[in-house]
Amino acid sequence: MRAIAVVLGLGAWGLAATASAGIADFGSCGVGLKNAAVAQGIGAERVEQVFTTITPDLGVLPLLDAQPEFTTPIWDYLAALVDRQRVADGRAQLQQHRALLDQVSVQYGVDPATIVAVWGVESDYGRVFGRRPLLQSLATLACNGRRQPFFKGELLALLKLIDQGDLQAEGLTGSWAGAFGHTQFMPSTYARIAVDGDGDGRRDLVASIPDALASTANYLKQAGWRTGQPWGVEVRIPAGFNAALAGRTKRKPLANWRALGITGVDGTPLQVPAITDDANAALLLPAGASGPALLVFRNYDAIYSYNAAESYALAIATLADRLRGGSGLKAAWPTDDPGIGRDERRELQTLLLARGHAIGAADGMVGSATRRAIQTEQQRLGWKNADGRAGTRILQALRAAKPASPTAFLLPANYPQLVQSPIVRSSVSMKDVQGLSTGDFNGFTAWKVETPFSTAAISVFGGQLLSFVPTGSQDVMWLSPSARQPPTPIRGGAPVCWPYFSRQGQSNEVPAHGFVRTVAWELREARREADGSMVLTLAPPVMDNLDLRMHMVLRIGRTLEQELVTENRGSQPVSFTQALHNYFNVSDALQVEVSGLDGLTYLDKLDGGNAHVQRGDWNLRDPRDPGRSDRLYTQAGGRYVLRDPGFQRAIAISTSGSRTAVVWNAGEVAAAKMEDIGAAWRNYVCIEAANAGPDVIELAPGGRHVLKQVLEVKAL
Repeated sequence: MRAIAVVLGLGAWGLAATASAGIADFGSCGVGLKNAAVAQGIGAERVEQVFTTITPDLGVLPLLDAQPEFTTPIWDYLAALVDRQRVADGRAQLQQHRALLDQVSVQYGVDPATIVAVWGVESDYGRVFGRRPLLQSLATLACNGRRQPFFKGELLALLKLIDQGDLQAEGLTGSWAGAFGHTQFMPSTYARIAVDGDGDGRRDLVASIPDALASTANYLKQAGWRTGQPWGVEVRIPAGFNAALAGRTKRKPLANWRALGITGVDGTPLQVPAITDDANAALLLPAGASGPALLVFRNYDAIYSYNAAESYALAIATLADRLRGGSGLKAAWPTDDPGIGRDERRELQTLLLARGHAIGAADGMVGSATRRAIQTEQQRLGWKNADGRAGTRILQALRAAKPASPTAFLLPANYPQLVQSPIVRSSVSMKDVQGLSTGDFNGFTAWKVETPFSTAAISVFGGQLLSFVPTGSQDVMWLSPSARQPPTPIRGGAPVCWPYFSRQGQSNEVPAHGFVRTVAWELREARREADGSMVLTLAPPVMDNLDLRMHMVLRIGRTLEQELVTENRGSQPVSFTQALHNYFNVSDALQVEVSGLDGLTYLDKLDGGNAHVQRGDWNLRDPRDPGRSDRLYTQAGGRYVLRDPGFQRAIAISTSGSRTAVVWNAGEVAAAKMEDIGAAWRNYVCIEAANAGPDVIELAPGGRHVLKQVLEVKAL
């Protein structure tokens, strides 16, 4: 099949010049789609307007044959969709929208728990709509693959919805197959079933929760939902039962199933309450005769029609039961390695990150990077079947593994010479990169960056970010007005602490916060991106007898993105700690607050390292220890917001590859003894992206770890 370039035959409409700038040629298929849209009453101008920005996405084609409902073991599928978090969130939604759900339930005859269960499975209660542009996906599938007529119909239905004013084309995203909105309707289903639940004259399943929930109830009603009746009941089959009798379409009267020896799940005689006009039932054995067994009724078929997959229908049905207070299926799945929910998946990913696997954030979403990391750990454990699957067995194995201890690094032989070196090393010609220069910044030799959105300065000494100033804002970073000159570490900015955050087993001959903070760095690469942002790659010098290598990538633009990339070039695992020791510039440290830490356990250095639990937002007015802070938050969440009422701004700090948050301010008494802080202690707060204390990174030979933070300034 030839590659698609998309313009849908714009030349036929006399707009060839526009087409060359917008979308490439779908050939005869594109012309046919446009003609079909016009033939259905959509104006030619509207068609041109919609199609001008479409580009191909051939990545959707393999997904036609890789739907998780058919490729994932049932116990993994249900564990991910009917987990503790989805149940808790669903119960909260039931309470929040109680009046709306009661009204919808009366109108359509579908109970609130089932409606909310569909919402939870389809979009995680509106959190996940899908990221693929709908028009792009449907246009691609309408001209490629094995279901072109179906997707052509869906594309035309979507165009009609846009033309009628129910939807806006701009920014419309959904699944690869074209489902979208809170409860993921396909366009043709949307056109046929959607209702105006909030009375505003439009059927908007993207922005209106009332429209989405009412439309979902209407769908189930139209699919044959029977008010007040159950979807099914868990049962027990006798030994030697003929599994060939099972199947959603193989219905028998309940008396026949009783005669075949089927009982309640606890072995008592089969009783199915609330069945008044549905005496026939089908037996489901979703994992065969050795797994759970269920008798299902007409309401199960209504759920099944929403997405014709047994695992999908069971996810909604069992989630609805859990939302009503049920405890889930009683019988165990026939596996010695059960699936895990999102909380456990995040824990698994956190353990993988601690072993140096560059898998991104611990978000509970198991993608190819996580599967590769699991496979590596399975091989390290000597498992014969290293399949990369995220299950209970690998989670328990990594939980049981001995925690890594930080390496007691020795002082590199060449470190004293590196500390004394005044050389400014750069592989980049300043004149070749617009907006990049070197010069003095508050007495320190620095690389200076100017972009349309911000300015920044990075010290050659220590590779230390000294300043980041978004246009029209105060400097994000605090730099001590009395900071001392090299080789003394610079107080302020964002010092890089690496390959250890603080001495843990190292002798006092090594510097307190790592080797790279007090040596001159090299600028290796610099480039200006299309929007004017600047990307710099910097690195400290190579140090003798240190198998670890590190470089830093900075992207300076509307936000500041900073990555520390660590690699193990040796033949043995190496454990290390690290931090981006951010000093944030504040109007008054006693007035600012930091969210994102509530509920976390922290080790308090000012209390002998004892553990406490954070209650509410952090501030220096904490009655337990007011006016100062030296806290190390373990297993931290990775997103924090520093709110500063004096500067009328909030600094959002998003991190990945970081398991620790350190929050520090010396306080008045301690600061008075520090020449480079003194009375300025109220002008900064340190919030550090780190892996420190017990959160040690163990990096395997050839392993790579990325610690990343993104700083963004917003108005209060």
